[in-house]
Amino acid sequence: MAGKRKNRKEEASVSRGLEPMIKKTVDTLQVHVFENRNAMGMAAAAKTVEKMKETLFRQGRVRMVFAAAPSQNEFLEHLCRADGVDWTRVTAFHMDEYIGLPEDAPQRFSRYLQEHLFRHVQPGTVHLMNPGNDPEQECIRYARLLNEAPIDIVCLGIGENGHIAFNDPGVADFADPVVVKTVELDEACRKQQVHDGCFPDLASVPKTALTLTVPALVSARHLICVVPGPTKRQAVHRTLTGPVSPDCPASILRTHGDCILYLDGESYGGSQHAGN
Repeated sequence: MAGKRKNRKEEASVSRGLEPMIKKTVDTLQVHVFENRNAMGMAAAAKTVEKMKETLFRQGRVRMVFAAAPSQNEFLEHLCRADGVDWTRVTAFHMDEYIGLPEDAPQRFSRYLQEHLFRHVQPGTVHLMNPGNDPEQECIRYARLLNEAPIDIVCLGIGENGHIAFNDPGVADFADPVVVKTVELDEACRKQQVHDGCFPDLASVPKTALTLTVPALVSARHLICVVPGPTKRQAVHRTLTGPVSPDCPASILRTHGDCILYLDGESYGGSQHAGN
């Protein structure tokens, strides 16, 4: 009996941790604010698992796209721990990759996802970007894979400049006719990679990358957007209160039919935001 009581207490504690401090809606975007990064990551992972199970029950397989960044650490950690998901029926993609880094470079997003997710859960199929010597041809190859069937779930973040994937202001196109493209990274985006501790200095950060386009990302049935930390506060503010515009690419999330934005107290930054 004592063991059962302990389990119930543990379950109650987890349940409380999944409840946001603030819950609101901005246009169609659901906004959930949590006390800290761990609670935020736990809740986002729980919702992702819920959507995965629903999709697997409905159609037998699930196609997912993942972001690779330190902001995703807690979310991916909890996702790896989740029970009851048949990862062998998951087809996994990632949303961007640097051009010009060696294949074994620790900063490559494919390596990050291998270390933080794929090697732990072992999806049935993993498609990694590899720009190699012909980034334009890789765009075509990767787009062909993405177009084989609809994308079910995209797990993404928001950059300090408001980007989603590597769709920075200036290259983001809400009506982009392609699925994957090469882009030049703006200085704010490249500085963020230094702030995140991924590169020692700005000169080390690649200037070009591959990225899924905005329409490719928002074509997914479900979007789970995880954005912790004080350096994201201004981008979150612009996302929630500014116009829906490529000047803040993440603002497009306010038009999606099923997107939840997961924040911690530091990225939310108070009550100055829109919504109800």
